[in-house]
Amino acid sequence: MPTKTNNEKPKEFKLNFRFSTRIVAFSILTLGLIALAASAFYNSSILAFIGLGLTFWGALLLYITPTKYVKLELLNAVAPSTLANVEKMLTSSKLNEKGIYLPPKYLRDFESSLVFIPSKNNKALPRPGEIEEEKIYSKNPEGMFLTPPGTALTRLFEKELGTSFTRTDLNYIQNKLPKLLIEDMEIAENMEVEIKEDLIIVEITNHVFSEICQETRKLSKTHEAVGCPLSSAIACALAKATGKPITILKEEQSPDGKTTKIQYSVLEE
Repeated sequence: MPTKTNNEKPKEFKLNFRFSTRIVAFSILTLGLIALAASAFYNSSILAFIGLGLTFWGALLLYITPTKYVKLELLNAVAPSTLANVEKMLTSSKLNEKGIYLPPKYLRDFESSLVFIPSKNNKALPRPGEIEEEKIYSKNPEGMFLTPPGTALTRLFEKELGTSFTRTDLNYIQNKLPKLLIEDMEIAENMEVEIKEDLIIVEITNHVFSEICQETRKLSKTHEAVGCPLSSAIACALAKATGKPITILKEEQSPDGKTTKIQYSVLEE
């Protein structure tokens, strides 16, 4: 049964993870701070973007510890700056197309996630195994590679489930992900996953990322290309589970901001 939330209590959620999470958190946070320092020294916007992303998710992981409550003010304060840097990169590169979340076979590290934003609306993809993940720009086909804003959240899902999404399928996503978000992680009141052939519809009610998702909608290019951290995390999971490229067709919120509805497309190669 869905876990009911008390609207009179502060918005907060509790996540139970192993001690090793703190080690990973410190490592990510340290790398993020180093990247930020290097960006100032070399005057590099790319390093600044990477540094902000690592710092944000390192801080998030650090606070997600046993018996520790994370108030949403922390996420709502830090996430917009990371997403704003994505907006700047897309604007400066003059990219307006929807991002394509790549499945593991395209990547050297099968457990990582990558989104490709093409310069033209022809959905041409790089060849599997030929992607250099450390590079941002692609020449054939033309476009940009970005680490999705939901990558770290996807890995948190996998850690809590005890398995990689690369070893699952759509039925697993449909059955296990709602329980994870509602009961285990307590970050949503309700979640439904509907599968219609190559169309996947996800509806999430009263989730803790609603404010962040609303802020992402103000960043038109980011919202169109990669989605908010929550829809991005689910897209990463779907790409891993299906083994096929995924795009976010539409992401919309109800007028009261309580429900987020996301439509994903499974692309044929």
